[in-house]
Amino acid sequence: MNVKDSEIKDILVNYKKIAVYGLSHDPQKASHYVPAYMRGQGWEIVGIYPKVHEVSGFTIYKSLSEVPLAFRKFVDVFRSSESIPEVVDEILSVGGVEILWLQLGISHPGAETRAEKAGIRVVSNRCLIIEHKKYF
Repeated sequence: MNVKDSEIKDILVNYKKIAVYGLSHDPQKASHYVPAYMRGQGWEIVGIYPKVHEVSGFTIYKSLSEVPLAFRKFVDVFRSSESIPEVVDEILSVGGVEILWLQLGISHPGAETRAEKAGIRVVSNRCLIIEHKKYF
């Protein structure tokens, strides 16, 4: 993680559009209720999920390459830590990502370093709800 704690509030203030990688249709999963919470707080959210499904009015794209650039700048990831290298591969091949946020319990130091070396700001093992409640 190359983002300092003191920078997190600024990220949340300056990035109001988020692409959620792995947005679930199951309201019991964090990958559903975290994006729903953030949308309820005024953020615009789209999802990335390989299977076609509907999620509480969220627009879902099959891959990051389909996501409009405005939403691609901040990518919030709900995938296993083992999957992060392939997520970073996709991010680096598609481009346009400025913030890579790995949710609570998710980290992969090697993949994070690759993203950081490409100029991406990385937050790992942090929950958007918890961080939002700290500052707002």
